[in-house]
Amino acid sequence: MVLSLVSLPVLLTLGARLVTAQPSPDVQRRISEAIANAARSNTTSPDYTAFVNPFIGTDNFGDVCPGASIPFGMVKFSTDLTGYAPAGYVTDPTQKIRGLSPLHDSGTGSSLGTYGNFEIMPLLCPGGFDTCTTSLDARERFRKNNTDEASPGYFAQTLDNDIKMEATSTRRAGLERFTFPSGSKPYFVLDLANDLPVSFAGGELDINPEQGRITIGGFYGSSFGPTQFNYQAFACYDLLDGGKQVLDEFGVWTADTHGLDAKGLGLTRLNLTRNLIGGVYQSGALFSYKGTPSTINIRVGVSFVSTEQACANAESEVGSSSFEDIVNQSKALWNAKLSKVELDLANTPPNVTEMFYTSLYRSFLTPNNATGEAQGQFAGTDSFYFDSLYCSWDTFRTFYPLMSLHSPVEYSQILESYIDAFRKRGWMPECRANNLPGWTQGGSSADIIAAHFAITYHNEAQALGINLNELYSALLADGDVNPPEWNIEGRQVNVYKQFGYVPFAVLDTGSTGRQTREGSRTLEYAFEDFGIRQVAKLLGNSDDEQRYLNRSLFYRNVWDPSVESDGFKGFMQKRFSNGTFAFQDPTNCSPKDQNDSRSCSLQSDNVNGFYESSSWEYSWFAPHDTAHLIELMGGNDTFVKRLDHFFDAGYYLAGNEPSFQTPIGYHYANQPAKSVDRVREVVFTNFDITPAGLPGNDDQAAMATLLIFHLLGIYPVPSTSQFLILSPFTPRYTIHNSFMNTSTTVTVVNFDPKSVQQNIPRGAAAYVKTVTLNGEQMSGRCHFDFYDVFRLGGEVTIEVTADKNSVNNCGSGEGAIPESVSLGGFASLR
Repeated sequence: MVLSLVSLPVLLTLGARLVTAQPSPDVQRRISEAIANAARSNTTSPDYTAFVNPFIGTDNFGDVCPGASIPFGMVKFSTDLTGYAPAGYVTDPTQKIRGLSPLHDSGTGSSLGTYGNFEIMPLLCPGGFDTCTTSLDARERFRKNNTDEASPGYFAQTLDNDIKMEATSTRRAGLERFTFPSGSKPYFVLDLANDLPVSFAGGELDINPEQGRITIGGFYGSSFGPTQFNYQAFACYDLLDGGKQVLDEFGVWTADTHGLDAKGLGLTRLNLTRNLIGGVYQSGALFSYKGTPSTINIRVGVSFVSTEQACANAESEVGSSSFEDIVNQSKALWNAKLSKVELDLANTPPNVTEMFYTSLYRSFLTPNNATGEAQGQFAGTDSFYFDSLYCSWDTFRTFYPLMSLHSPVEYSQILESYIDAFRKRGWMPECRANNLPGWTQGGSSADIIAAHFAITYHNEAQALGINLNELYSALLADGDVNPPEWNIEGRQVNVYKQFGYVPFAVLDTGSTGRQTREGSRTLEYAFEDFGIRQVAKLLGNSDDEQRYLNRSLFYRNVWDPSVESDGFKGFMQKRFSNGTFAFQDPTNCSPKDQNDSRSCSLQSDNVNGFYESSSWEYSWFAPHDTAHLIELMGGNDTFVKRLDHFFDAGYYLAGNEPSFQTPIGYHYANQPAKSVDRVREVVFTNFDITPAGLPGNDDQAAMATLLIFHLLGIYPVPSTSQFLILSPFTPRYTIHNSFMNTSTTVTVVNFDPKSVQQNIPRGAAAYVKTVTLNGEQMSGRCHFDFYDVFRLGGEVTIEVTADKNSVNNCGSGEGAIPESVSLGGFASLR
């Protein structure tokens, strides 16, 4: 979870807050009717965008942006509301709208929000120019209840004064449409200095009344990174709709929160520096249109390079296209992405269809394709450039493994952006927010992203534009080279290599970083080392393979067998450099923590030893070597009892990434039917089709892609080609990989829709009995390989049964249990 820097227990308490606001009832009605119609008609080319509900995750701290965007679009047009609204929009009806802006991220938990630059707010000013409410506090308005609308590529919201705001987008531009009450004169306020994080550090605004154009450029601050860093953003607002609209009054304004409210009619320029003394200093443009036109169209272009490029983006991507033209173009782009996975619409439960395609939609919202818009060290780069990579710790587990199944081209483009950072900065980014380095959470999680690509597409890497040798060099830099400042990239690898773990309170004379999270950083570093080992093996570097294999076992060095909690012995703990453990109660920072003020995130006083997690949660984290974890915990029986207790006692957090694989841990103890039960429970107690339908922050579609894998009945082991087999929530689905020109269809024999609920009823078939790949039955039923299934394409048949006890094992034959390195697993790569 990328969270604001407050205590995890407090956020867990806040997460229970649900508001009663809902988007327009038409949204859910439209989706339900579309699913029902598609199921009846059984069409081969449905409108997949009709199954998407962009408002899922806009409450309960899901931080989803429902704004208008194209796949991986740099712009996401949405309103910005008061209160806690990192993505701009929230459903909470007690919050007010402050404007509509083109730049947002989706699913990030920065406390104040990210972007929100260049807000525009339509106004009614019966007393004329000087009476307009330009400052944020003065102009804020409530929404008109039940009028919020959104679909892929479209967003709309109506103010309580009956002004309707609509937006649609291209990659770097879009159109805004405003409908005013009959007979009213349209006024608009447009911001220079306001953004969501309140980070304005100087900029300029120019009004060209003859051209009907306003250009803006400024410096702003990161939403999840050092405040010392600033990025530049630029916008171009074309006001005349190709000559169909006539500008009337225009000018500039400044304001603050202590009485300043000044307007300059006829003035055309603002040139403001950073307000060094502090405080909120607001500024922008104010303009109106002649007459009383009911509809106003405004074309918007944005850029991270210059105002000239912002205008060029609007001209090249929107031009003279109508609002409907851009909506339709966006819709077509979304259908091309959403059709990469086809569900059996006629027989899949409607709520599953809506959850699935909404999640798939969010998996294409980020990161933001800012190719051609790079700045700073990346200005003029020949590589693809993606912004909003924050954070790799969130996305390596499920986001990129899902992309590997259907979109290797986009995967390679994003990976090229990671590798380009290594070329220019010396390390791949852990987090990139607002074109700036963001905070490191677990280590160098980009290593897993790069390794997973190499494992699955090494044969096609050159055709996809990736040099595997350079990729490997980037991995070795992360694994062996200590950056001077590891708060924002790389790892504290010097002491990690010296001691075999990241020590607590260690003397480090060669690098700087916040010395917290020693337990979780050790665990993450070790798994990252496993990813590097995989690529070393792939490239035939046996020395590095063995070195990094040994380092991948360093997770064992923070296991304290003496710690006991709830009757179970042995937990991960942070450790001093002299080898002694620094005890922390394993329940600290868990949902059962009684200390609501405990720091659990990036704060300097997080003494727990883990990042946004408890030791109860992180003690399950060794995805490459679960077999040895079972041994440490006392064997299969104790492991299963402990895993049951973890869930039943309330330690599990569905919205926390280290727990993503935990519900499927039963596979490794040879009890896969219990994994099926647990995943059903996880899905239906944490996800639904309401605005509060996520278990917290979407984390740039980490939650979305976790849910997708659960619904498809498979789960990836990152940095490997192995997928764990579960029980699909749909009787049939097909995944298309256009680059490989393959399609893989998974069919569930004996599928019973009654099994698709929190508790599988007696007699409902849900438990995997046999798995057949292209006509050949596997000896086991717990895992299969990417190369046998998704790379080749073809037919997969999963036969399910209601007889749980008869299939509560992984089957017969060598290799039936999922692999672990301590048992010789992952010894051969395809």
